[in-house]
Amino acid sequence: MEAVNVVMAALFLAVILFILFQILLRPLKIAWKILLNSLIGLLLLLIFNYFGTYFAFTIPINLITVLIAGFLGIPGLILLICFQVLL
Repeated sequence: MEAVNVVMAALFLAVILFILFQILLRPLKIAWKILLNSLIGLLLLLIFNYFGTYFAFTIPINLITVLIAGFLGIPGLILLICFQVLL
């Protein structure tokens, strides 16, 4: 009878640990995704600014422009180009 209690307690502990790890890892996954997308946005802006210098057209690189280009990708870069042309 005591072996059954130990097995049940171990299973209960495993389920609780699994739930805790899922709760704690979700924000880390989101932060990693934001960081990766921001790096891709920065790379897109650097490539655009490299080729844009030949036409005297660049986009300033700051946190907002990097996040816009990172979250939206190519459409975000096009949006930033449109904003730069309008301003």
